[in-house]
Parts: sequence; C-alpha cells; structure tokens
Amino acid sequence: AGPGQATMYAGLQELGVANGEDLKETLTNCTEPLKAIEQFQTENGVLLPSLQSALPFLDLHGTPRLEFHQSVFDELREKLLERVSAIALEGKVEERYKKLEDLLEKSFSLVKMPSIQPVVMCVMKHLPKVPEKKLKLVMADKDLYKACAVEVKRQIWQDNQALFGDEVSPLLKQYILEKENILFSNDISVLHNFFSPSPKTRRQGEVVQKLTQMIGKNVKLYDMVLQFLRTLFLRTRNVHYCTLRAELLMSLHDLEISEICNVDPCHKFTWCLDACIREKFVDNKRARELQGFLDGVKKGQEQVLGDLSMILCDPFAINTLALSTIRHLQDLVGQDTLPRESPDLLLLLRMLSLGQGAWDMIDSQVFKEPKMEAELITKFLPMLMSFVVDDHTFNVDQKLPSEEKGPVPYPSTIPEAFTKFLQENRIACEIGLYYILHITKQRNKNAFLRLLPALVETFSDLAFSDIFLHLLTGNLTLLGDEFALEEFCTSLFDGFFLTACSRKENVHRHVLRLLLHLHHKVAPAKLDSLQKALEPTKQSGEAVKELYNQLTEKLELRKPSPAEVTETPSMELPLPTVPTPTSR
Repeated sequence: AGPGQATMYAGLQELGVANGEDLKETLTNCTEPLKAIEQFQTENGVLLPSLQSALPFLDLHGTPRLEFHQSVFDELREKLLERVSAIALEGKVEERYKKLEDLLEKSFSLVKMPSIQPVVMCVMKHLPKVPEKKLKLVMADKDLYKACAVEVKRQIWQDNQALFGDEVSPLLKQYILEKENILFSNDISVLHNFFSPSPKTRRQGEVVQKLTQMIGKNVKLYDMVLQFLRTLFLRTRNVHYCTLRAELLMSLHDLEISEICNVDPCHKFTWCLDACIREKFVDNKRARELQGFLDGVKKGQEQVLGDLSMILCDPFAINTLALSTIRHLQDLVGQDTLPRESPDLLLLLRMLSLGQGAWDMIDSQVFKEPKMEAELITKFLPMLMSFVVDDHTFNVDQKLPSEEKGPVPYPSTIPEAFTKFLQENRIACEIGLYYILHITKQRNKNAFLRLLPALVETFSDLAFSDIFLHLLTGNLTLLGDEFALEEFCTSLFDGFFLTACSRKENVHRHVLRLLLHLHHKVAPAKLDSLQKALEPTKQSGEAVKELYNQLTEKLELRKPSPAEVTETPSMELPLPTVPTPTSR
C-alpha cells in the first residue's frame, strides 16, 4: 500500500477495525490464502444473517463485492449525515451538543480517511464550540483546515488574528483592484460612472459577500475586519477601505444580523446615510435624522466619531454630500438667501468636514469634530453663488436685443481668493471641484474655461485624484464638439492635464483614456502634438504603455490610405502596374 492507501485507512486501527495492512499481514503469514480471505470477509463483512445467502446471488450477476460494499457504505454515510444534521436541531440544547460531542470523540480519529471525513466535518460544523484540542489538530493540518466548514474556521479564526488576516488580505487587495479598474475603465460615459451602481447592487459584490459569510454572526471577527480596514486606511490613505467599511455593515444589515448591527454604534447612522446615497441627495427629513446622531454623541463616547468619520469618508458619501451642497447653493441663489442662513447647508458642510477629517482623526486618536472655518461659509460659498449669478446674467444678456455696444463678453477672470481657497482649504476644494463637474455636465463651456486654471494647484492635488478625473473625463464627453477648437484643447490639455502628466502617472492614464474616446473630435494638428507629448517614457508603467499603444493603433487606422502606386517598379522588364488594395 502506497501513501495514498495509508490515508484511505487512516485511523481504523485505533478503533480496532481491520484494514488493508492487516489483510496483507494475514496473507503473508498463512498457508492457505483462499481460506484466509474467506475468514477475513466473514469477520469484517456486513454482519447481517439474511445477507449471507444473498451475496452469492450478486456474484452470479458479476457484481464485485467492492461495488456492493461501496454502495452500502455510501448509503449509510448519507443516512448518518442526515442524522447528524437532525440531532443538531432536536431536544434540549445541552443534550444535542452532548450527543454530537460524543460522536466527534468516536469519529475524530478517522478524520483523515477521505470516505469518513465528510461525517466528521459535519459533526464539527454543527458544534457551536468544537473542543480546543480538535481545533488545534485541524489548524495544524493544511488539508484538514481547507476541508472544514466556515463555521469551524470561524472558531479557529477568532483566536488567531494572523491566520484570519491571511484569509482576508487577498480579498481586500481584490476589492481595491476592482475599484481602481472601474475608475480607469476604458468605457467613458456620463451616464455610467463610478457612482452609478446603487448601494444594494454594490453589496452583492464578490468580496463583500465573501467577507459577510466569513464573519457570520461573530462580533469578534467583525471587529477584526474593521481593525484591518482602519489600519490599511491609515497606512495607505486609500478611501475605498472606507467604502468597504460601510458596505460590510450594510450587508450584515440586509441579512438582519442583529448580533452585530446592534453593537455597531454606527449602524443607524450608516443606514440613514445609505438611503441618501441611494437617492444621491440628502433630503430635509434625513438631514434632521443624521444631525440627531451627530448631536447625540455623548461625553466619553467620542471615539465613535472616528468610525462615523470613516463612514463619511466613503467616496459615495462624499459624492452625495457634495452634490447636495451644489443643489442647495443653487436653491439659495433663487431664494436670495446667504449660506450662513441655511441650517441644511451647514449640516452638509459639517458632515463633509467630518468625512474629510477621517484620516487625521484616526491617526491622531483625537476624537472631536473638526472646526469649520468661518470664511468657508462667509466668503467661499457666496463666491460660488456669484458664479451661478454670472451665468444667469450672461444668459439673460444674450437674449436681450443687442444695442450698439455689441454683445456682453463672458467674465473671463476668476477672483484670486477662489484659487487660494482651492489650494488651502480641503472642503472648499472638494465643493469647488464638484461645482466644476456640475458646469461641465451642463455643457457650460464658458464657465468651465473660466475656472479651469484654478485646478492646476489644489489642496493635496485633489484635482488630479482618480475619482475627480474619472468624473471629469465622463462629463467632458458632453463637450465633445469643443475639442475641434484649438483654444479649447490648449486650455484643457496644455493648461491643465499636461501640467501634471509627467509627475503623475494616473493623470497620464486619464488623458489617454479621454483621447481614446474622443480622438476623432480633436483638431488634427492638436492631436499630433498631443501624441508626441503623451509618449510614454522609460519610467512609465505598463498601463500607460498599453493605453498609448491602443491610441496609436486607432490613429493609424484613421490615417488616409497611401495613394495607389502608379510608377512602374524599376526592373529590366516593364510590368503592368498593380494597384494596392485600399485599406478598409
């Protein structure tokens, strides 16, 4: 018997059951092998008197004994598995678990025997507390660990953070990669962007579902995952970990796992915010509710602000708060009301500020709401409202009959204070960028070109962040026809994108994405100079090179086909000219 055979019979000897080794020994030391085999069959066969007369009948039909015993064995195993599952549900709790523990004690020595293993695993799966010793044995054996049910693994993980971390880590990497793939996707559209999927759809994603299953109802494991997410967020500043924090909680909420939802102090806040994200707007009723949660943070419980800030730092939350802020500002223009007189607007800013301050708060472990700068409310937001007014005025002017003085030009300068705010104030910068996305979506070329220069230098380079550039490239497809104009392209590419391409690989990728989508609209002379400017360097990553090659291929296909050959090839004998097939 080779090593495979050995595992086939693993543990039988301990139970006093004869195995292949015993038969081998018997046959080696006997004088009459046939008699020895018969005796071995009688001693170890199915001990049913009625069966003895029936077995020869099977022999007549040429059915091997192995096949018969195998089918009996499979049948019995199925019955036993059903019985184990039934025991786990019947009688008093202590009694049923006592029965299962006894069964585990008797069968555990056979856990490595492939044919019996499912039964042992099934018993363990139904035990809320598998004996420590057995868990250690399972953990020490790679194959057993792999084969056991998630219910058993949870019991192992909850006391082995490192092992649990090894299981969770590849899932978190996959999650971040999936998010980045969406942001850099070659499909550029204003209708389907990063923020299009509803929260419920996002929670059906593979990673969230797997993590939800791994956690089950185990609060300890849930806390461990949150700890991993906090640590990774601190280490990388990657905001997608904040999204996962919220998605995981809401996934457990969908499954009504009260054991966890009831102990997570962020549950109701996240639930309410989730409804706002679904609508992409914070309405007055929900605003009151969210404010209630923030105002209700009691003394001594300020640490919850760290968790709430992480929930609010989720890009989907920031997107909803920023879009709502822009809508509020437009409403205020119509109502002749100043930002400081709108409690709803102030609440949105308070939440934006808390979300944007998440990293600092968790890093410093100082749990208090960041102070809002008065100038943001008294100067910056009124300035944005004045831009809205400029647009209204300009539109009205265009409709008035023009007198001798000629048409009124669109204001081309931007207040210095606006640029300064975008450089120095994080919340102002976020709102300013969303205002620029808003005017681009409205196809307001004048306003876009007016404000674009302010984006070259922004707070912590926010204007060159992937989420903003993903949304901007999507919205720019609405201004597709403007790309034929030299002036527009120079402002957009030379004045903005190309200022950062060489130092920021991600910007290089986004520009190439945009050109792959809109190259046919760009003025040919401009396209040539862009193609030169965007050529990858030795330091460029694979993604940039790949995109550049795709763009080059597309541009090659657009070039007019070479003129047909008319000259006779210079050869001794004149040959008839053969026209080249025109490329299709």
